[in-house]
Amino acid sequence: MSTPAAPARRGRPGHDQAAVLAAAIDLFNRKGFDATSVGDIAGALGVTKSAVYHHIDSKDQLLAAALDEALTELEATVAQARTASGTAYERLRDVVRRSVEVLVAHQPAVTLLLRVHGNSETEREALRRRRAIDRRLAALVRDAIDAGDLRSDLEPDLVSRLLFGMVNSLVEWYRLGGPVSVEQVADTLTVTAFEGLTPR
Repeated sequence: MSTPAAPARRGRPGHDQAAVLAAAIDLFNRKGFDATSVGDIAGALGVTKSAVYHHIDSKDQLLAAALDEALTELEATVAQARTASGTAYERLRDVVRRSVEVLVAHQPAVTLLLRVHGNSETEREALRRRRAIDRRLAALVRDAIDAGDLRSDLEPDLVSRLLFGMVNSLVEWYRLGGPVSVEQVADTLTVTAFEGLTPR
């Protein structure tokens, strides 16, 4: 299935497509997708429903665009790690670090992605894409194990899930502009994870 299209960009004074999408993501995270109406989105923006519909065709289109925002850079990060120079271990460390940066840059959209359960075709497509990312990451873990750079007594799929479970946990507590920088989080997470994974 093709990647869901983002809402068409249409010119209108006041709020643009990006503002509509940001308001929708915020409400979807706080109230849930089903409990959020286009009227709620309009109210959050201080505009009419027709003004919102000037930018979108449906509420589901906003969900697809939000999930696409969360997935596209993650997919690109993993794809780049699979083909970049360096050892599998180095590329795995890099993709973990870069995933922290992507999550922080797109935290509301990633938060929404982590909460979908496959209740619609839009959500099921997002979950398919997320599983494909998981498979590519597990393959990279396997490559690092085969090269002798990670412990061989650990299951690659489990290692991958735990590594990126740590990254995903940031949506629950990390806030941009707080006392801890993105760089500190990325450094601490990678050091903690990989020091524990290196052979002894």
